[in-house]
Amino acid sequence: MAEKAYPAAPANHGYQRSDAESLENADELKRKKKIKLAIYITIFVVFQIIVITTMSLTVMKVKTPRFRLGNINVQSFESVSATPSSFDTKFTTQIKIKNSANWGSYKFNAANITFQYRGATLAVIDVAKGKAGWLSTIKRNAEVSLNSTALTNSNLGSDLSSGVLTLNSVGRLNGKVAIMFIMKKKKAANMNCTIAFDVAAKTLKSLQCK
Repeated sequence: MAEKAYPAAPANHGYQRSDAESLENADELKRKKKIKLAIYITIFVVFQIIVITTMSLTVMKVKTPRFRLGNINVQSFESVSATPSSFDTKFTTQIKIKNSANWGSYKFNAANITFQYRGATLAVIDVAKGKAGWLSTIKRNAEVSLNSTALTNSNLGSDLSSGVLTLNSVGRLNGKVAIMFIMKKKKAANMNCTIAFDVAAKTLKSLQCK
């Protein structure tokens, strides 16, 4: 029986990569990966710089808290403009420690507020130590009694006759602002308020604090 002959398979004339070309392609892939990695690292570094800069200009920037009086409510006001001139007043007020500009708490020491007439001391009230939270303001109520018993100023009569009695309150609060529990910076807040009373109406005319 005759054997069947089968045609031989056609020779493969397709393109075959050499070892050198394969290595070249592998190197190209590695190069592209390195470029991508360098781009990612650059983006990460730029992002970190932006975050740090933003925090330095906002969160990490420490501002001086404000130390002020507010909401004066006159309970009594008596005065005599004729010689010997005198006055006696009682009022309630609020002591305000404003820390609303800081992203950290403000811990302050005990202090005092001095009430004056033309530089002469009328009374001193104490401010207990405490802490104002971050981005917040604390308010403390206080009762104040002032009179002219210890004054020798000859201008008092003319000031009362003018219809306006002007007093001042001054004080200094020493403390530290703590940012994110890792940084503390000393900050002193000064009070300098001008209080004007309407003598005839026996009321507060104005309150201005610097």
